[in-house]
Amino acid sequence: MPHELQARRRKASLDPENDGQVRIRRRWKCQANTEQELRARGFRFIAGADEVGRGSLFGAVVAAAVILSPESPIRGLNDSKQIEPDRREVLAERIRERAVAWSVAAVDASTIDRINIYQASRLAMKTAVLQLNPACDFVLVDAVPLEVALPQQPLVQGDERCHAIAAASIIAKVYRDKLMCEWDQHYPEYGLASHKGYQTPEHMAAIRKFGPTPLHRFSFEPVRAAAFHSPMAQDRQMEMFAV
Repeated sequence: MPHELQARRRKASLDPENDGQVRIRRRWKCQANTEQELRARGFRFIAGADEVGRGSLFGAVVAAAVILSPESPIRGLNDSKQIEPDRREVLAERIRERAVAWSVAAVDASTIDRINIYQASRLAMKTAVLQLNPACDFVLVDAVPLEVALPQQPLVQGDERCHAIAAASIIAKVYRDKLMCEWDQHYPEYGLASHKGYQTPEHMAAIRKFGPTPLHRFSFEPVRAAAFHSPMAQDRQMEMFAV
């Protein structure tokens, strides 16, 4: 099971707003019903937007936006974290080939430290949406609203229930995973190709031994606490987003 999926499931099992009681996450069937309803209302270019890497300790948060073609459906779309890596690669290629438009945007670690991970995630998704060509006329986004002058609908667990958002999550995930493999060439001591920058025993051991790299997120407490000389004051960055 991918490290980020393990982390997300652990975090999702307890609701900090509910006195530590177990929270049951609804399971959705990923469909195109929302897009079909919007087309019936007259919208033509409906984009899905999602981000990946929000809980990572290293590197950029990456977002994608995708406008799927109703004439070229893609089977097997789902939340990228629930799809095996080889299958994600296949689906990402099909999305890039068949989509009306797609785009990717990233916000780097230093900006995350400056504006916080929640705002950085929103900025990455906003940038990806605005890069689409042709431009979209409606945005479906996973959970959080975006500051764009477009009609939009945030959907909780959108990457698990909506084809357009799922497609965006797949594009973003494949792109970011490749970035982590490239950075692994520069920082082989940290095992980035394996855990993709997420908090694992291997990753934390490397940070404690070698210190954080310039691309680690110093505003995230595990990095700040292990840094030899952290430029950041103590923060609660990891608590700023829900999963």
